[in-house]
Amino acid sequence: MSASQSYSVTIVGGGLGGLTAALALRQRGLRVTVLEQAAELGEVGAGIQTAPNASRVLMGLGLRAALEAIRTEPLDQVRRRWQDGSVIGLTPLGEFCKREYNAPYWHYHRADLHKVLLDACLDPEGAGPAVDVRTGSKVVEIDQGDPARPTAVTARGERHAADVLVGADGIRSAVRDALGMPDSLLFSGEMAYRALIPGDKIAADPATRWLVDRYQSTIWYGPDRHLVHYMIRGGEYLNVVAIVPSTPEVERDWTAPATVDELAEAFPGWDDRVPAMLAKAEGEISAWAMYHRRRDPVWVDGHVALLGDACHAMLPYQAQGASQAMEDAAVLAEELGSVPVGNVQDALARYVARRAKHAGMVQDAAWNNMTFYHLPDGPEQRERDRKLTRFGGESDVSYEWLWRGTPLNDPDEETFSYQFHG
Repeated sequence: MSASQSYSVTIVGGGLGGLTAALALRQRGLRVTVLEQAAELGEVGAGIQTAPNASRVLMGLGLRAALEAIRTEPLDQVRRRWQDGSVIGLTPLGEFCKREYNAPYWHYHRADLHKVLLDACLDPEGAGPAVDVRTGSKVVEIDQGDPARPTAVTARGERHAADVLVGADGIRSAVRDALGMPDSLLFSGEMAYRALIPGDKIAADPATRWLVDRYQSTIWYGPDRHLVHYMIRGGEYLNVVAIVPSTPEVERDWTAPATVDELAEAFPGWDDRVPAMLAKAEGEISAWAMYHRRRDPVWVDGHVALLGDACHAMLPYQAQGASQAMEDAAVLAEELGSVPVGNVQDALARYVARRAKHAGMVQDAAWNNMTFYHLPDGPEQRERDRKLTRFGGESDVSYEWLWRGTPLNDPDEETFSYQFHG
């Protein structure tokens, strides 16, 4: 796109999806402003997984070296049985992913990944105009009086008009609400404890030292609950996500602080290594209500589009929430970056056509996994465990389909082979 064709985009929300979109659009030559309601940009202290479909997007944005500096690479994905920790199934990650999918499966501290994206958005030496990131900018209204120039209005009365407005502001999206889109939120009945455990405490205890001997992404399956854990920051922390039935308080308030004792006692009767591990948690422990959206094919209103959790919030049972938002970002940038401003609506329609069905399938698979993960012991559980010994995907979608990602129009990104050494 020539400089004369360049136009402006406002992105509401400075999370991982919003910043990935901002960087991708910047690299297409568009002028991007990000409005973030928080006073300071950052991410909660927790881990995140990027499967090959998201890693491929991030590396297409030129972030490989920066990501290699902050990533931790799991060698396998392991599934364990709740009572005795016996291994039900194992999926190779590590070199297998890089060889088969031309991109890695990596773990990060969310704050580290967020900073890599933010730095690239702000870098004055980067391709395209640097992104204008504005904190303390809570959007409370969308003015579509001029349909071709939607305006985000902040709580302070500031008005940000642009040729395109993107709502990347999460599961409780203010942009979505301002457009009057239907309330598609559903509560799962479950909540997730999130915690970080110092790696040195894990290594010092013979009962848990096995967790640092070989880095793995581990899922424990049990009746009505499951547990996920993996190392981040090269073993500095074990990141834990523990899914259990929700309390009424957390359902009402969406999130609440929790104690180490609550976390350690949330898995009664489980393998002794589970409470031994969870009792070592430090710092802030929180419980989060597990809400999601039912599939919604309408993501666009004129020159306003939704992205990520604002349009396809999903349960974490495919570890794909952020990854799907990053796919949205890449496709949105392809479509907007290839047209003049007069063709924005056509570009946004193509964006939805390429992404809504795909993301919706992942939403549904994550929802189905809630039942799949939490089966009571019995015939269905034994059949599930047999399936997991020949693992290709947990419910309705295979990893082959999921990790190959939404086909991009960029032949370089689709065919480049990412060879890693060291």
